Amino acid sequence: MTDFEQLYETYFNDVYLYILRLSGNEHIAEEITSDTFFKAMKSIDSFRGDCDLRVWLCQIAKNCYYSHLKRSKRTEQIDEETIQDIPDLAPSVADAYVRRDEIGRIQKALHSVGEPYKEVFMWRVYADLSFKQIAQIFGKTENWACVTYHRARKKILEEMEEEKSED
Repeated sequence: MTDFEQLYETYFNDVYLYILRLSGNEHIAEEITSDTFFKAMKSIDSFRGDCDLRVWLCQIAKNCYYSHLKRSKRTEQIDEETIQDIPDLAPSVADAYVRRDEIGRIQKALHSVGEPYKEVFMWRVYADLSFKQIAQIFGKTENWACVTYHRARKKILEEMEEEKSED
């Protein structure tokens, strides 16, 4: 097995799940993951090793995903089909409606949060990266990543409260 095959086997699932969480679409996640490893294979010689390989691959994946969004000239929104794919944890239709509404509010609030809060929050929640890995991405300290994430979370909650009070 070549080194690149080992890299692919080791990190494929992480990259796929990250893009699946970002896009909410299995087809897009498969396509972007494939593009990610193709680009990684072409540029593996330029990998400087100043961050974890998983972080490097997720950065490539994120860039591929954003390029995909630009090409399609639309932003991904949680649509009715995606919401129906969320497993029903409560038997009540009312609970399902509240959950769908909550997901939409969280996503809307997230899009109103500025950088670097939005990106740090997404790396932590969608990619499940540690604060150390997030710090490496931004060239900052682990403490900075932790504080920024918690500030982002607070801003999102405040945004959701504001929206709720406007209703």
